[in-house]
Amino acid sequence: MNRLNDNRTPLRRAGWAALVYLIAGFAWIAFSDTAAEAWFPDPQTFSLVQTWKGFLFVLTTGLVLFVALLRQLTKDRALLTLQHNQRQALRKRERQLQVLMDNLPGMAYRCRYDRHWTMLFVSQGCARLTGYEPEDLINNRVASYASLMDEEDSERILAEVQAALDNDESFSLEYGLTRQDGSRIWVWERGRGVEEEDGTVVLEGIVLDISDRKTLENELEEMATRDPLTGLFNRREMSRVLEEELDRARRYQRPMAVLWVDFDHFKDVNDTFGHAAGDSVLRSISRLLLGSVRSVDAIGRFGGEEFVIVLPEMDLEEARDTAERLRCKVAEKPQPLGNGQEVPLTISVGVAVYPDHGQTASTLCAAADKAMYLAKQRGRNCVAMAHLHDRVHNQ
Repeated sequence: MNRLNDNRTPLRRAGWAALVYLIAGFAWIAFSDTAAEAWFPDPQTFSLVQTWKGFLFVLTTGLVLFVALLRQLTKDRALLTLQHNQRQALRKRERQLQVLMDNLPGMAYRCRYDRHWTMLFVSQGCARLTGYEPEDLINNRVASYASLMDEEDSERILAEVQAALDNDESFSLEYGLTRQDGSRIWVWERGRGVEEEDGTVVLEGIVLDISDRKTLENELEEMATRDPLTGLFNRREMSRVLEEELDRARRYQRPMAVLWVDFDHFKDVNDTFGHAAGDSVLRSISRLLLGSVRSVDAIGRFGGEEFVIVLPEMDLEEARDTAERLRCKVAEKPQPLGNGQEVPLTISVGVAVYPDHGQTASTLCAAADKAMYLAKQRGRNCVAMAHLHDRVHNQ
């Protein structure tokens, strides 16, 4: 490297060599002739010496030139061999890197740090990941990478990347991406900022498709919070929702109602038609109830044929009307058994309202459950209010 950086240019080196040769030649001619004339005064001998002196000069300069050329050509050959080996090693590394990037499960990239995430380089995995060819994204020729991201994620992503750059750290991101065919996938990105020679910052990293992992996470989340038969909230998740809504009602001093629903004579359905038919009825009524309440309401299966419905911002009269409407809907529509047959079914509903019938989730549930049993005692297919035994609606 020091030799390559030597400021002695080829022209200067050649000039010095020529100058040294001229000085030596002139010195040889001047001093050798004087010495020869002094040592050999005889003209014939002097002439012979002059001839051999010329041969010696040619031989000496030829040897010097041979040694100099040999030395220089040897250096040049060594340098050319080194450069050839370096090029071969570089090509080999480039091939290895290209094979590695082409076989990555995702996409390697290099992009500008701007709002468009302008790509300067993307690997061949771009086509598998986004549906676009690499040249389509480079310099935003067909689409910018930012246009593939969900708009609601853009600000969050920019903030996280900026925080990582400020701390000179790598960043990890998860976000949604819309492919060229309109399908949506989830990706995980790992990258780092790199400062260029001109002081600008570019980002380098890799993007992987994690849609399968996200699907599995969602399925596990569903399994943890949903009843596998009906798809409604399970007992644990419903208890959490009840506590959350109760805290909100307490904070804003607003009413909240709890409906406790139980199927009438459901055991007869299982005993007569089998448990598969009973499961079909449970699923059908779950869909009916879910489609008959507001989007802010929550329905969960507490176990067996008992369901709990949480009605935020609903007072006593509104809760009773809602319970009565649900009771009528179930009574009016025979439920499918899954074998082409249908069976009529009714429900009994107990109603409890915060803060009238309880201040905690357990007291509200207990009051609604007790009211439901009161409806059973009054002949089933009823709506009963907690602690208001004389206000039972039966049709």
